[in-house]
Amino acid sequence: MTNTSIQYDNIIKKARDLYIKKMKDYGTSWRILRLPSLTDQIFIKANRIRSIQQSGVNLVGDNTSDEFIAIVNYGIIALIQCELGTDNADEIPFLQAEQLYDKYALKTKELMFRKNHDYGEAWRSMRISSMTDIILQKILRLKQIEDNSGKTLVSEGVEGSYTDIINYAVFCLIRTDEENAKNGD
Repeated sequence: MTNTSIQYDNIIKKARDLYIKKMKDYGTSWRILRLPSLTDQIFIKANRIRSIQQSGVNLVGDNTSDEFIAIVNYGIIALIQCELGTDNADEIPFLQAEQLYDKYALKTKELMFRKNHDYGEAWRSMRISSMTDIILQKILRLKQIEDNSGKTLVSEGVEGSYTDIINYAVFCLIRTDEENAKNGD
């Protein structure tokens, strides 16, 4: 799993770099977003990826890797919002936003390692399109939990769902990088 760790860190570095650049442009204006709004943003990105995968047509031009990166970042922002809450949506200092990003990126990676141990990196044998479907399924579950005011009977709740979504997006990016390298792209 050493290779997975390096690959995972490389993906998170790309996502974090974009997060930092966007904060320099926009500050932490994302603090205004409630969890259902973040869930919907993730849904839009994942749905676009699926549409491109199914049709093979991309009229906007942004590649699906950019959309997976956005899913990672929106997922981490959602985890930050879970901690900070959205009632007081004041912007937060840049350094605090960076530290919170790093905290949740690390927690997400730690969970990935625990699950990889138990599942034997099964995701490496999955199709990217299947992982996209799983992301969409987890988003639909999230929406149902949100519609139930966060009450669940047996599910892991919103934080676990966001973490799984982030990890599946990272897996898709790792697999995409591997396929591009294999094809000489």
